[in-house]
Amino acid sequence: MSALRRAIDSAAATLAEAGIDSARWDAEELAAHVAGTERGRLGLLRSIGADFPGRYGDVVAARSRRVPLQHLTGTAAFGPLTLHVGPGVFIPRPETEALFAWVTEQRLPARPVVVDLCTGSGALAVALAHKHPAARIIGIDDSDVALGYARRNAAGTGVEFVHADVTEATLLPELDGAVDVVVANPPYVPDAAVVEPEVVQHDPHHAVFGGPDGMAVIAPIVRLAGRWLRPGGIFAVEHDDTTSRETVELVCKNGLFEDVQGRRDLAGRPRFVTARRSGADG
Repeated sequence: MSALRRAIDSAAATLAEAGIDSARWDAEELAAHVAGTERGRLGLLRSIGADFPGRYGDVVAARSRRVPLQHLTGTAAFGPLTLHVGPGVFIPRPETEALFAWVTEQRLPARPVVVDLCTGSGALAVALAHKHPAARIIGIDDSDVALGYARRNAAGTGVEFVHADVTEATLLPELDGAVDVVVANPPYVPDAAVVEPEVVQHDPHHAVFGGPDGMAVIAPIVRLAGRWLRPGGIFAVEHDDTTSRETVELVCKNGLFEDVQGRRDLAGRPRFVTARRSGADG
């Protein structure tokens, strides 16, 4: 398969020239996608087909224009899942896997009630449904496009989805005091922050940017969590790596939480805050 190796080498050079740090990885992932196989099985291919060079050249050219890899393959990895993604939905990031891992380490009731705010593609909601199949899980988002992807990703689970604005103060009063877990990966990037072309050109703006300081959506989410959670219920919210202190202070000032802690992602950056609703026995 020297022709395939040469094609991948050339693609990797093209992508590196375009400023893509993961050029080799992306070149191999795109080759596997076009060939209809997995990246780890590329070396086992006996033939790539006459149409491979043209199709591969097209997707490499698109990636070099900073179209996200996940838009070209139609999928994104998240924890144990492979999710469907595409234009109009936020692509889940590895940073959020640390939040997911923290939640899975907590002791929960046998049939917990879980709410995932700003669910997007449904990454957290669906991953938690696989971890806790008996749970009632509700994903909330204000984007019809995102919810379309989320419902597709949740096929075969019992995850429920609600189209709603999480900044609405009176949202879902029937959940007051009835929820065991609230998680959120809201828009939190400060408006003036410089981000990669893949983000600014392709991720939905309202799913990325969270106001001048990145806290515009986090503040109402903290209030919702305080209202919805049962005593002893847990809360985890992702934030920009520049706003850990502000997020901790916001949760503390709410007055309804204890054990408020800033936590780091897999790369060691301050990334999310966790807390427990006060009032639990013992």
